[in-house]
Amino acid sequence: LEVKFKANSVIGKDFSLATLRQENDAIFLTTGANKSTKIDIEGLSLWLHHLYCAFEDLFKIVAAAFENHVSDDGRYHSELLKRMTLAISGVRPAFISHEIYRLLDTLRSFRHVLRHAYVFDLDERKVRLVFEDATELEKKYKNEIQKFLDQL
Repeated sequence: LEVKFKANSVIGKDFSLATLRQENDAIFLTTGANKSTKIDIEGLSLWLHHLYCAFEDLFKIVAAAFENHVSDDGRYHSELLKRMTLAISGVRPAFISHEIYRLLDTLRSFRHVLRHAYVFDLDERKVRLVFEDATELEKKYKNEIQKFLDQL
């Protein structure tokens, strides 16, 4: 799982679309971020939703590989995320730090609202705050995963 951000960039000037396609499995483009529109905010919101889903899929793999079960109750999503901060003696080290947990919990909460609020207007300010956490997460998560792998 690798997420790259290329903010304030112009396709054709800063890089080519062909290069993006060659170097990536999936691409999410937004335009006119300096002049946000409802479509941009909705697109960013869906991207943030899918970003957390990708992390949660990774957590499910870790939980299944090392703990041999993932219970499914009403607090499943928050408990799975919290479980990734725990080092289980003789089984596995912690998968993520409490700092990464905080950033991911913001994404998890946002995803929950997005999934369960059937009719609402997205608050651009709140979406941008969640995006800031996602940007911070992008800077740090690879080191966390590598640290986990090094301790196995």
